Order: sequence, then structure tokens, then C-alpha cells
Amino acid sequence: MCILAWHWQPGAATELLLVANRDEFYARPTESLRLWPGGQVLAGRDLQAGGTWMGVSRTRRFAALTNYRSGQAPAPEAASRGTLVSEFLHTDIAARDYLAQLAPRSHLYNPFNLLVWDGWQLLGLEGRHGRIVQMAPGWGAVSNADFHTPWPKLLRLQSSLQGAVQATRCEDADLLQLLADSTPAPEADLPDTGIAPAMERALSSIFIRTPAYGTRASSVVKVSGHSARFTEQTHGAQGPGACSTASLVFAST
Repeated sequence: MCILAWHWQPGAATELLLVANRDEFYARPTESLRLWPGGQVLAGRDLQAGGTWMGVSRTRRFAALTNYRSGQAPAPEAASRGTLVSEFLHTDIAARDYLAQLAPRSHLYNPFNLLVWDGWQLLGLEGRHGRIVQMAPGWGAVSNADFHTPWPKLLRLQSSLQGAVQATRCEDADLLQLLADSTPAPEADLPDTGIAPAMERALSSIFIRTPAYGTRASSVVKVSGHSARFTEQTHGAQGPGACSTASLVFAST
């Protein structure tokens, strides 16, 4: 997962609205959005390592992950970051307690950002230095740098989401269109993450398409009082794939 933007309003009719693009190599095997065995988790699945990049659970939990781009090759011996999302969705401890337990072992993983919501708090963990970030109600976003780092694509998506909400253009098709924006950042505004300038430019748009790597899934998640609605549009090297929507009713507490 490479870019997320959200609007969190505790107590509102739509408590959490989130849009996201997952960017990955086209060759990496992936299972699209579905209810996992056991019926507790709704998510896609990374078939190479077994985890996921984003999901919701019947116990009213949400989690999503982005990597941190440093220009260095990932360590092949590191534990799978995607298991952190599925681990949180299957546990029942408070979000802050989960992140506090994870922070001391975050060095075992390649650098990541983890966003978690337990029905009460929305929190982030910047894995490269084990820092827990408290999210305030309102607007937020993260890409492949620390939370709220003002990369052009992050500011563009957050602004677009704000405009859509304020104009009440919040149908899934409207929000997926925001995620289809392939406008690159101006040269002067490109971040410097240690990669070649041509690739920096290619990765600077909200929607990414290169010969071997690009946006694999665009997602919209809406959490209301008793349920979550999850829409996923898949993409491949040849273009758009299937679009599916699933709902998960939360268990009674």
C-alpha cells in the first residue's frame, strides 16, 4: 500500500472514510478482496508472504500499511510487514497497546507505516524508529514517508478527498476517480528518496503505471456504526480488472 487519505469523524454517520492505492510489482501474486476463512476479516491477500495491505474485521477494527521508501533495497531476511495488518485484525487488544508491543520489534521488519483503528482511537506507527502517532479527528494521509509528510501526491489526494466530501460527491465511483489521478509532481517538487530521478517522477503520481510496477488496487472503505463497506478496483499491467464491493456487519458487543 503506497498512499492513504482519510476523514475520521468519531460519532458521525460515516465514522471513517478512507481511500487508498496499493502499489506493487505486477508479478507479485495477489488474491483480491474477499472474506477470509473464519468469516472475521475482509481483505485482499498477498499470496507470496500471506499477509495483507489493508483490511477490516468483524470486531470493528481497521488496519492498513505502507512501506517507507529510502532508496535502499529491502532486507530479504526481514519478517513480512503484511502480517502486521492481519495480526492486528485478529487480536482484541487496544490499538495503542498493540502498537506499544510492536514498537520494540519494529526493527525486525523493513521500514513501514502502520495505521490502525480499534473503534475508538486512530493511531499510526512509524516502524523505522518505533514512533506511535496519535491521529486527531479530521483529515489525514500517509504515503511512503513518515505520517503527514507533505509529498505533492499526498497533498493532492487529501485535498481532492476534502473537496469530494464537502461537495457530497462520495459515491464509490467518485472516490475511485480520485485515486485514478496519474498527474506527476512538478520537477521542482519531487521528493528525494534516493532513487533515480525518472523513477522518482514516475512514483510521484497518485496512480502509478510503469512496465513492471504500478497501482494494483484502488480501495474505498466506509465505516458506519454497525458495518463497513469495502470497494476494491483491481489493476494489472494490461489495465483495469474487476471491481468488487463487500460489506461486513460488526459483531454485537
